[in-house]
Amino acid sequence: MGTRKKVHAFVRVKPTDDFAHEMIKYGDDNKSIDIHLKKDTRRGVVNNQQTDWSFKLDGVLHDASQDLVYETVAKDVVSQALDGYNGTIMCYGQTGAGKTYTMTGATENYKHRGILPRALQQVFRMIEERPTHAITVRVSYLEIYNETLFDLLSTLPYVGPTDTPMTIVENPQGVFIKGLSVHLTSQEEDAFSLLFEGETNRIIASHTMNKNSSRSHCIFTIYLEAHSRTLSDEKYVTSKINLVDLAGSERLGKSGSEGRVLKEATYINKSLSFLEQAIIALGDQRRDHIPFRQCKLTHALKDSLGGNCNMVLVTNIYGEASQLEETLSSLRFASRMKLVTTEPAVNEKYDAERMVKNLEKELALLKQELAIHDSLANRTLVTYDPMDEIQIAEINSQVRRYLEGTLDEIDIINLRQIQEVFNQFRVVLSQQEQEVESTLRRKYTLIDKNDFAAISAVQKAGLMDADGHLVGEPDGQSFGLGVAPFSAKPGKKSKSKKAYKEPLSTSSRKEGASSPGSVKDMETISISKTQLIPSAKDGEVKDILLRDRETSSIEPLPSDSPKEDLRPPRPSTPPSKPVAFEEFKNERGSEINRIFKENKSILNERRRRASETTQRINAIKREIDVTTEALNFQKSLREKQGEYENKGLMIIDEEEFLLILKLKDLKKQYRGEYQDLRDLRAEIQYCQRLVDQCRHRLLTEFDIWYNESFVIPEDMQVALKPCGSIRPGMVPVNRIVSLGEDDQDRFNQLQQTVLPEGPDSISFYNAKVKTEQKHNYLKTTMSLQSAHRK
Repeated sequence: MGTRKKVHAFVRVKPTDDFAHEMIKYGDDNKSIDIHLKKDTRRGVVNNQQTDWSFKLDGVLHDASQDLVYETVAKDVVSQALDGYNGTIMCYGQTGAGKTYTMTGATENYKHRGILPRALQQVFRMIEERPTHAITVRVSYLEIYNETLFDLLSTLPYVGPTDTPMTIVENPQGVFIKGLSVHLTSQEEDAFSLLFEGETNRIIASHTMNKNSSRSHCIFTIYLEAHSRTLSDEKYVTSKINLVDLAGSERLGKSGSEGRVLKEATYINKSLSFLEQAIIALGDQRRDHIPFRQCKLTHALKDSLGGNCNMVLVTNIYGEASQLEETLSSLRFASRMKLVTTEPAVNEKYDAERMVKNLEKELALLKQELAIHDSLANRTLVTYDPMDEIQIAEINSQVRRYLEGTLDEIDIINLRQIQEVFNQFRVVLSQQEQEVESTLRRKYTLIDKNDFAAISAVQKAGLMDADGHLVGEPDGQSFGLGVAPFSAKPGKKSKSKKAYKEPLSTSSRKEGASSPGSVKDMETISISKTQLIPSAKDGEVKDILLRDRETSSIEPLPSDSPKEDLRPPRPSTPPSKPVAFEEFKNERGSEINRIFKENKSILNERRRRASETTQRINAIKREIDVTTEALNFQKSLREKQGEYENKGLMIIDEEEFLLILKLKDLKKQYRGEYQDLRDLRAEIQYCQRLVDQCRHRLLTEFDIWYNESFVIPEDMQVALKPCGSIRPGMVPVNRIVSLGEDDQDRFNQLQQTVLPEGPDSISFYNAKVKTEQKHNYLKTTMSLQSAHRK
C-alpha cells in the first residue's frame, strides 16, 4: 500500500478592477490568505461578530496565467498517472468565479486553454518519451444534470442514443458508470475532438452573476494502460485521471434565477451541500460511515474522494467586497478538504501473455517430475508431448486396418493417443464421403431443379421431356420414363448434335443480349445436388453450358473494364465548349444535371410561393388601411354625436364593433402570412446555395471531362486508363507532366510556420475546426429536414 498524504488545495482569485485590498491579504509565502471584515456598528456596542479569518493552503494563485496554474496544480498529478497512480483534479467555487475557465479554458484560443486540454497534451507527449512501453489512452465525458447522468459523447455517430438510463455500479475494482461510452484515442487530435464534442453538448444558462453559467457537474476521465514492449515483466499498470468541473454554488437573491434556472440552482446547491458533508466525514478520523450515496456526484467520485489517488482541489473565488460571504464559504470548504487524507498506490495488473509463458515453464518442470516418477515406478517410457506427423500417420493406418477388419484392436498407450484415435476416425469418415461424392460427379452431371435456365438448356439438348422427366429416369418399376430423343438413335448422333447445338447457341445470344438478368441466370447453371443426368450426355451438356456462358459474355463491358478499343477515336480538333457541354450533360454529367434541375425547380417553386405570399400580404395591408380609416371615421362620428357611458363602460354601435373585429382578423392574417414569408425566404436562401453548389459542381466536372477527353495528350492516356494508378479527375491538366507538392502539404507547412503558438497547437486547432464543421453540417441538415416537413 502507498503512504498516506493530505489533499492539496489551491486558491485561484478571479481578476477584478474592484479588488478588496483592505479585506483580503496574502501571506509572504503565498500559501495563506487572511480575511478582515469591519464590524457592523448597527449591532450596538456589544458585538461578538467575528472579523478576522486566516486560511492555510498549498498555494494562492493571484493574477496567474493558465501556464502557471497548470504547472502548479496538475503537472505532477498527470506525470504520476503514467506510473500507475490515479489522479483527481477538482474545481470548486461560486458561480462566475472562473471554474470552467480554469478547467477547460477558452477553446477558441490556444494560449488560454485550461487544465483539461493541457493534461491531454502532456499525456501524449509523455507517451512519445516512453518508447519501451505500449500505452493506450481512453476517455469518457460524464455530465450530472439535475441528479441525472448523461453521456456528453453520445452524439457521436458510432455511439448513438440509448433508452437505458446510466447507473453507478460498484465492484471490487472501484466505481464505474454503466452505460457510459469510453473512446479509444491514439492521437492527440482525436482526444481534442472528443473534448470539443462534449463541450458543445454541455448545458449552460445565463443569470445576473454569469452570462454562460454551467448548470451541471462534468467529469472528464482519462484512462491509461501501460504495457512493457519487452514482456520482461508480467505486470502492467493502469490509472485514470478524473478532471471534475463542478457547477457553481449561487445565492438565489444575487443571481435572480427563475423558472428552469431556479430548479437547476436548487439541485446544484443540494449536491454541493452533500459533497461538503462527505468531505467533513472524510476529514473526521472517528467517522466510520461516509455518506457517499446521498447524491450522484459523491457516489460517482467515491473512489476519487479520499481513495487511492493523488487529489488536488482548486478553489475559485472573487476578490470583491460584495462577494466576501461566498469567498469565506469557499475557503472553508478548501480548509476542510485539506484535512482529507488519501493513500495513493500503483494499480498493478498481470499480463495474460506473460502468465501463459510462466505456466508453460511450470508445465515443463511437471513433465520432468512425472518422468522421474515413472522411472522410479518401473513403468515403460511414456511420452506426454504432442504427437508428431509420423505418430499421427501410424494411428491413421491402424484405424483404417481396424475398419477393414485386418486389425482386431488398437493398443491404448495414454490419453493423447485415445484422443488422436477418435480424431482419425473422423478424418477417415470425411474422406470416404468425399470419395463417394467425387464418384457421383464423374458419373453424373448435377443441376438444380429450380434453375429454369438450366432446365431449358437440357430440354433443348433432348435430355428431358416436356413434363420435366429425365430420359431414362427410373420409376422404380421398369427401366425408365420419357421418350428417347432423335439424337439417341443409332447412326444419327452427329447430325442431331449439330441440330440442337446451333439453335441453343442462337437463342442464348439473343437472351444474353436482351436482358442482363439472363446472363446471371445462365451463369448459375453450376454443380448442385438436386437432380442427376446420365453421364452418356455429360459431355454434350457441358459443351452447351460452356457456349451459353461464352455467348452471354458478349454483353457490353462495364466502364471499369480496360478495353481501349471500344473508345471512340478522338477528333482532330476539339469541339466547342457549348456543344461539348450539351454532350456532357446527356452522358457523364447526367446525374449532376438532374440534381441541378431538381434543385432549380424547387427554388423556382419557392420563389413563386414567396411572390404569391407577398401579393397576399400587400392586399391584406391595403385592406387593413381601408378598415382603419373606416374605424377612425366611425370614432370621430361618435365623438361628434356625443359618447354614451353606462356604468363606466363605453357604448359603441354595431358597425364600429364589426370594424374592430375585422381589423383584428386582418392583423392576425397579416402576422401569419408574414411569418410564412420569412420561412419561405429562409428556404429560398438555402435552395439558392444548393443550386449554386450544383452549378459549380457541374462546371467543375465538365472541365475535368473536357480536358481528359480532348486536351490531355494521347501519350498520357496510358496513365489515366481505368486499371492505372491515376484516376480521371485526380490530376489537373497543368500538372499532368510533373506532379509537384500537394496543396495539403503546403497547408500543413504553412500552419507550422505561421501559427504564433508553434507546432504544438496544430492538433488543438485541427480538432476545433473539424468539430465546428461537423456541427455546422448537422445544423444545416436539421434546418433542411424542418423545411421539408413544412
